[in-house]
Amino acid sequence: MSYKTVLVHCDDSRGVGARLAVAAEVAQRFDSRLVGLHAREPFEAVSYVDGGMGLGPLMKAYEAGRDAAEKTARDAYEKAIKGRSFASEWRVAEAFSDDALAVNARYADLLVVGQADPEDVAGGRSDLPEAMAFATGRPVLVVPKIGALAPVGKTVMVCWNASRESARAVTDALPFLRAAEKVIVLVIDPEVSAAAHGQEPGADVALWVARHGVNVTVQRDVAADSKVGETILSRAADCDAGLIVMGIYGHSRLREFILGGASRTLLESMTVPVLMSH
Repeated sequence: MSYKTVLVHCDDSRGVGARLAVAAEVAQRFDSRLVGLHAREPFEAVSYVDGGMGLGPLMKAYEAGRDAAEKTARDAYEKAIKGRSFASEWRVAEAFSDDALAVNARYADLLVVGQADPEDVAGGRSDLPEAMAFATGRPVLVVPKIGALAPVGKTVMVCWNASRESARAVTDALPFLRAAEKVIVLVIDPEVSAAAHGQEPGADVALWVARHGVNVTVQRDVAADSKVGETILSRAADCDAGLIVMGIYGHSRLREFILGGASRTLLESMTVPVLMSH
């Protein structure tokens, strides 16, 4: 398995340049085709117009803003791929971002999006990363709003809880794991049972990925239930991890998502890229 097609979300948010830099570096490393996708979101008419203003001026302002957003996104994309040797493609969709990404990601191996930034009005919906993990069936690489301070994946921390979601995440991350100098399987508060971790928590998954040529070690830790996410972030900082791999669980109902506490903590407080799968 390799990432032959990498799809990256291109909007006009202030973090788009950092996100594209990571996507371009990943595409270069794996000799992937990089596809930049920008969504020209539809106009949504308000139910009333203050002061009697008609829809005409509102439509003109909307179109100007939409054109400016596309130009900002395209300029950032062109800057990111300049001088690179991989194949690339620019796409524009007339749709809401989440709908466009969900459809296009099904024909890619990896989707790159940005961490939500509540202070950026151009950042789109705040739950986009997890929404895409639930909607696409593809691994989602979430880039921190501050960008990546080091090459993604030199040291990788895998969060392992013996669940279906964590197994899926490890499988999806295998190209990163094989390319990494060091992979640490982090097991927090494991419950030993034949149906989950077995007698040596982390040993089975370490043996499995080692057969793929991965240089792997196991680290066990303890944390209060409400502190698992904070423990993951702390251990990632301790080992200077450049990528965290984890499965996320929960359920979706229309546009509402309920995530586990650790997933939510990581997505809110992450300082390194996170690859997540559902």
